[in-house]
Amino acid sequence: MKCPKCGGEINLFDLRPNCRHCGVNIMYFTQHEGLVRDAKRTELESAVARMVIARIKASFISGKLQIMRFIAVIASVCALMIPFIGVHYKLPFFDKKFSIGLINLIQSFGDGMLMKQLDFIKSAVFSKFAIAEAAVLLLFIIIVLINLLIFGAFCIGFINLTKSTIFMKRVSLAGAVVALITQIAVIVIRFAVPGNNYAGISFGFGAAAAFALFVIMYLLNKALLKKGIEPTYREFDPKRKEVLKKVRSGEIDIDSLTLPVFESEEEREERVKALEEALKIEEEGKEL
Repeated sequence: MKCPKCGGEINLFDLRPNCRHCGVNIMYFTQHEGLVRDAKRTELESAVARMVIARIKASFISGKLQIMRFIAVIASVCALMIPFIGVHYKLPFFDKKFSIGLINLIQSFGDGMLMKQLDFIKSAVFSKFAIAEAAVLLLFIIIVLINLLIFGAFCIGFINLTKSTIFMKRVSLAGAVVALITQIAVIVIRFAVPGNNYAGISFGFGAAAAFALFVIMYLLNKALLKKGIEPTYREFDPKRKEVLKKVRSGEIDIDSLTLPVFESEEEREERVKALEEALKIEEEGKEL
């Protein structure tokens, strides 16, 4: 066994806490080295965590545009609950309504009305109404998929703020086009398929709401790209991240780094202030 400080040989049966060569306390000297190593690693890893938090803030809440985009994304999902179009089927002993909207489709799946639409397409009485609904349903599914893409890009957008914003802008524009086509189709169907004693079509504004929100999201993302969405990091945090990568890859030995690894003037003042407060509390405790 060798002394961790001077490297002197220590007999296996030598149970003294101090090295007989240099007098250092072996246990506490080893703990000190471990604490210093942990402090360096904590500094580097904390920088990475702060950078992630900074990107999350920049994506969601760091400005008015980000907050408005957050609201628009949630509102676009809620807009799917507004009926796009509806049909009221009326027969003796059968009086049912079928609407295309997120909540209504879930309810229709539960009571079997969604599956009955396939039979209605083949029906001589309800075929025109069922085919019209099927066309709007197909467009509705496309809008739902576009919403999912936008919502997914929004949730993980902090990974790459610029690319996610560009993606959301483009997909929002595509969604606005599809929603506009859907609303025009609903208007055309409403007047092209007149109701009768057995069924009637009701007008819905879900597609119009979706169109408005897609346009808003497109404009917000465009404004964010123009303004700039990159976060502001604390000084030296990007350098700490690079050093941590090299430490983990083995390019740099953590023991060769100084403590602190990097320190700005502001961080130094904070450290000195915290140390002075700790010493003051310790002195007050001794007086008591």
